[in-house]
Amino acid sequence: MNRPTMIACSLAAAMAFGVTAGQAQTTMNSKPNKADESFLKEAIQGDLAEVNMGKLAQEKGQSQEVKQFGQMLEQDHSQHLQKAKETAQQMGLTAPTEPSAKQKKMYDQTSKLSGAQFDKHFAQEMVSDHKEDIKKYQKEAKSKGPLADFAEQTVPTLEKHLQTAESLTRNKSSQH
Repeated sequence: MNRPTMIACSLAAAMAFGVTAGQAQTTMNSKPNKADESFLKEAIQGDLAEVNMGKLAQEKGQSQEVKQFGQMLEQDHSQHLQKAKETAQQMGLTAPTEPSAKQKKMYDQTSKLSGAQFDKHFAQEMVSDHKEDIKKYQKEAKSKGPLADFAEQTVPTLEKHLQTAESLTRNKSSQH
């Protein structure tokens, strides 16, 4: 790819992600540091895990609210996953293709449950998971690195997911 084409691609990607051309050009030309690389890897693994958990909730959830939340997770995290993979590619990183071992274990444990027990466990896991994710994304958003804008734009969606998961735990606890 010649330099003008690379710059044009960089600018197009920048506009898609809402970053400035200068930031995008820097991202394209500089090797990411270990912290950025680690954050992006975890972000992609998190998206992969959330898409899987969302599908599981749609399949096994007892309440309509849990099924709807699962659909929201699948949709939102699929979109975010695409952006994260594109960002990794722009930074010259290889994106992970599956969730972490910890995330797989959570999925396996949750998949063995059914009915109200599934709904309660799923909602609790999503509260815990999203609280952890919000902290990581807020920390990254405060950095001056190339992923700060990406992280900042993600926080509102994660907060929406947390609020939904918390409302599910309140609904479930008040029914028992």
